[in-house]
Amino acid sequence: MAEEQTRVSELPEDVETDDCMTTYTYIYSPDLLKDHVAFITGGGSGIGFRITEVLMRHGCDAVIGSRNLDKLTQAAKKLSSATGRRCLALPMDVRQPETISTAVEEALKEFGRIDILINNAAGNFLCPATALSFNAFKTVMEIDTMGTFNTSKVVYERWFKDHGGSIVNISATLGYKGQALQVHAGSAKAANDAMTRHLAVEWGPSGVRINTLAPGPISGTEGFRRLGGMSAESSGAFQTIPLQRAGNKTEMAHGVLFLASRASSYVTGACLVADGGSWLTSANNLPALLGIAFSQSAKL
Repeated sequence: MAEEQTRVSELPEDVETDDCMTTYTYIYSPDLLKDHVAFITGGGSGIGFRITEVLMRHGCDAVIGSRNLDKLTQAAKKLSSATGRRCLALPMDVRQPETISTAVEEALKEFGRIDILINNAAGNFLCPATALSFNAFKTVMEIDTMGTFNTSKVVYERWFKDHGGSIVNISATLGYKGQALQVHAGSAKAANDAMTRHLAVEWGPSGVRINTLAPGPISGTEGFRRLGGMSAESSGAFQTIPLQRAGNKTEMAHGVLFLASRASSYVTGACLVADGGSWLTSANNLPALLGIAFSQSAKL
């Protein structure tokens, strides 16, 4: 018990809700990203919210973009209040390049630069391939894969091509073992992992680094709730993970902070897997997964 309490006490602070942390312990220098500007898609909730908070706590101003402006505006107020940095909320749809272009122009008008792009916007649900509609598969590919390419291309052409920068794509380990009920999201993220490598090669001469963070089950996120994380945790399924627990959002944010900052100045085209070792050991538990899938709506 004492050993378990010690392990838990070593975890970084986090809160389950989309609120800023009341305390924060620095691992890196607080001014690691001083005067930088980050552009984060899907930054108003979940992992994206915590990534934005941690980047801002290290001296960064931020732009958060998604389709829900009201939610973004509330998130931006929380983030600025907790960190003392500026946070601009802008409406955009990663499936529509013209809305991305408008948001990027507004960001440059406000801050004069963009140093970091975090491609975090994504959509997912559990569904057997036979029950997956054509439109559902297409929609996930459009958000996850096309959205990542669209945003990266717009930011590169408008700013990174002439000034350099860092891109971090948020991926997943679903495709590593052919996770059941996830052919849509697994395919989209596998394409993004390849995209990371291709763009790292092409854009490296412009001083642009592109890397990927692949989270495992992360508590306090919509994905954790919708994809069966809570039932897996209560049933003891996480005992098959080498670290025997879910991750938290701050741990993911720390991984992004490393990849986005000068701490990884010679790293590009890489994928940092942050899943507690789950991809190495966790099985495709078909009976459990099918039970989860058929207990909830799985179509778009």
